[in-house]
Amino acid sequence: MIEFYTWSTQNARKVSVMLEECALAYAIKPVNLLKNRQKEPDFLRINPNGRIPAVIDPDGPGGRVVVAESGAILVYLAEKTGRFLPPSGPDRYRVLHWLMWQMSGVGPTFGNLAHFVAATDPDSPRVNGYLRATMAPEVYPYPLRRFMQEATRLVSVLEAQLAGQDFIAGELSIADFATYAWFESIWPGFRVRQPSIDDDNPNVAAWMARLAARPRLQRGMERLAWGVDLEASEVLKEPDVTGAMPAS
Repeated sequence: MIEFYTWSTQNARKVSVMLEECALAYAIKPVNLLKNRQKEPDFLRINPNGRIPAVIDPDGPGGRVVVAESGAILVYLAEKTGRFLPPSGPDRYRVLHWLMWQMSGVGPTFGNLAHFVAATDPDSPRVNGYLRATMAPEVYPYPLRRFMQEATRLVSVLEAQLAGQDFIAGELSIADFATYAWFESIWPGFRVRQPSIDDDNPNVAAWMARLAARPRLQRGMERLAWGVDLEASEVLKEPDVTGAMPAS
């Protein structure tokens, strides 16, 4: 059974979604970010960078495998299961292209935007406990403008990429899972600041609805939803192949 070291964050939800979509057995090992558990020696032995998520697979190729960084974990799980990442050729590199787009652009930009936006309305129900504890100490107009501008640009890039196709790289892939975890989180805030965002980006809105309709994806999101008490007990997820939806 895969050990999944995690907390309720967007990057971690990429992995919980993939685990659910692939019907893999896993055990959630909570790493409480509010208590800085990711900086403690036990976890640093798993990921010296002190960041979640991370997985330990006792049944990896050649034995026990430790993988950190959400994108690397997605690639590992895709190769382990043979799903959501073509094995070779142009289609594989197209998926990796868009996975890296999310990793290098969407995640950092959306994360920084949330950090600064939260300070403008810290009592909003959209500001979860972790974000409230780590948000900017006051309102800073310049970075707020900068990250909003870049986030809006990234939305427009995805809107153009989805023209004429249902998923980012053509077929459903780890690029969709990685990107959806961030878009699902920040989209309600976009709607407040830009009420016409769904109408302005119909391809993105339809893509989000398409993914949200997948029961396994939603299960993966719910496992690590804000407010879920991951420390109440160790969460075990046995493999479940009933009701599985096709990859596309």
